[in-house]
Amino acid sequence: MSDVIYREAVRADLPAVIALLADDVLGKARDFTEVDEAYERAFAAIDADPRNQLIVAEQAGELVGCLQITYIPGLGRHGSERSLIESVRVRSDRRGQGLGRDLMTWAVDQARQRGCALVQLTTDKTREDAHRFYLGLGFVASHEGMKLAL
Repeated sequence: MSDVIYREAVRADLPAVIALLADDVLGKARDFTEVDEAYERAFAAIDADPRNQLIVAEQAGELVGCLQITYIPGLGRHGSERSLIESVRVRSDRRGQGLGRDLMTWAVDQARQRGCALVQLTTDKTREDAHRFYLGLGFVASHEGMKLAL
């Protein structure tokens, strides 16, 4: 997909990004489609943090995908940094065309270039298609993740 541009999101992208987050079975229940103060604060915090990147995939002037990358310093793996990828979304009318694979490959390449020792992500246990997708990219279900909603 040579005509897709991957770049850091700017404030003007926020409405399209939150629409991508809500354009999803699970996202419909937990995200909104209107930009509000909470989304504004979150975007500002991500944008100001050099260890966080909100990445968008743009094609023909339209946002067709997004993800967030967080770089985490740690002592494990001999003091190596790791990359955490979250909120991976491809617009519903563009799914199944290779865009998600290209976006994830781009994100893994960024981590590799930065010198990260590993890339990690979590995916909801109900997302069986996503599990197959990540396994096909070489990810391994090596750990059991847990979350505590606050």
